[in-house]
Amino acid sequence: MLGCERELFLVTGLLTVILLVVIMDLIAAVAGMFLWSGSLVGLRAMAKEDPVLSKVYVRHIKYRNFYPAHATSFAPGARHRRS
Repeated sequence: MLGCERELFLVTGLLTVILLVVIMDLIAAVAGMFLWSGSLVGLRAMAKEDPVLSKVYVRHIKYRNFYPAHATSFAPGARHRRS
């Protein structure tokens, strides 16, 4: 949609509409239009670099910082102390 990822585009549009409908003020309308246009530029730049960037990021944050080594599946967990 307009060169952006569909989910991010729709979420940004929804936030803008909520801002405009709930507050119903000229300042909120101007802020909503700035939010919409600024996010559209940013989302298009993100999609140009990598079309699935948000999905890669969501998968990335699910990974743990440290995976202890195990000899077998029955071995006790390694004791790791973060500093």
